[in-house]
Amino acid sequence: MPQQQTRRDFLSTSAALSASALFVNPGQVKASRSANEKLNLAAVGTKNRALANIRGCDTENIVALCDIDSNFLDSTGNDYPDARKYRDFRVMLEKEADKIDAVIVGTPDHCHAPAAAMALRMKKHVYCEKPLTHTVYEARTLANLAKENNLVTQMGTQIHAGDNYRRVVELVQSGAIGDIKRVHVWVPAVYNQGVFKPAEKPAHVDWDLWLGPAPERPYSADVHPFKWRNFWDYGTGGLGDFGCHYMDLVHWALDLRAPEKISAKGSAVDPVSCPDYVIADYHYPARGKMPPVHLTWYDGGKKPEILKTLKDKNGQAIDPRSGQLFIGEKGMILSNYSQHTLLPAEKFVDFTPPEQTIPNSIGHHQEWIHAIKTGGPTTCNFDYSGALTEAVLLGTVAYRSGQDLEWDAPHLKVTNSPSAQSLIHKEYRKGWTL
Repeated sequence: MPQQQTRRDFLSTSAALSASALFVNPGQVKASRSANEKLNLAAVGTKNRALANIRGCDTENIVALCDIDSNFLDSTGNDYPDARKYRDFRVMLEKEADKIDAVIVGTPDHCHAPAAAMALRMKKHVYCEKPLTHTVYEARTLANLAKENNLVTQMGTQIHAGDNYRRVVELVQSGAIGDIKRVHVWVPAVYNQGVFKPAEKPAHVDWDLWLGPAPERPYSADVHPFKWRNFWDYGTGGLGDFGCHYMDLVHWALDLRAPEKISAKGSAVDPVSCPDYVIADYHYPARGKMPPVHLTWYDGGKKPEILKTLKDKNGQAIDPRSGQLFIGEKGMILSNYSQHTLLPAEKFVDFTPPEQTIPNSIGHHQEWIHAIKTGGPTTCNFDYSGALTEAVLLGTVAYRSGQDLEWDAPHLKVTNSPSAQSLIHKEYRKGWTL
């Protein structure tokens, strides 16, 4: 196993990372199987989102399953009786190394990077739920490992495969609303009131393995299997949970990667619990002929004021619960997961959409499977999704540090705040590695 990566190690070495690490090109990879031969897959996590990912990939052979919850493991194991079962993903990956082609990671956020990094170092293709990682440094590490080992990767931003996002990207890139310098993104999600509640540990939960690299603490009620999202030790609040879904469209359409400046505000910072809400501002530089972009994120029920001025074609107020608003020099695009509209409505009554240039997806999970077999790329590979995750998590760093960040992306460094820099990575518990 590689040596443990601590915050001290990170702070002393991150400045040495080359600028080329940010702009990696995943390119083509060597095909692992013929199109008709099934892959052998192992899964870390077996319930909730993890189960959905297993289901999305079970056109192939599910040969190994791992979960710290024996109830979950047995339940999913009943559906895949030929799969060997494990509690510890490290044991599974070591024992199954010669039998598996790829790994599905569907754990809570804090264990994404350790599991994915181990698989990538073993030269296994990886699918990992969003956000890709729990820290900015982990995201860059996974992107670099995928590139170095020439592997097919995919982050679980399932909505990226939908037709609606593709049509919005085509509209933006066709110049339908002109140059875009301002974007708002909002969701109602809130993960707050995280309070540790000592309780007797259920026999079916291996709490030590559930904690993984996180700080050691006694078992707490209402953390596993869902409310871990309310705690900084394991999740990253509404921004971390939904940012990779909603900011994905903006990054894709406007060819964004790393913001240069990030600021955030919200409810009072708590060292344990994620906040009631966050409003984060991201400033991205110009990209060729594309102008700089100011993106504002809102969660916890907060919304951009400009929504109060928008009306549909019937003159009725528009008040979507979540979405993205692109503001261009010639108009606006209001979108969400499944719909989009051009505004002001009266200006685009006779508008003809651009020709569809982005092919329909064969399915989010199947893109990954197909790419492994053919050597082709995926749309949410760790190069693209790693940069997206870094941007999302920088918003949580700005909020938690209370600092406006000046970000040197090539060197993974907050140039103006040592306290914020300390949140770019974290120290792992003894026995756990990145």
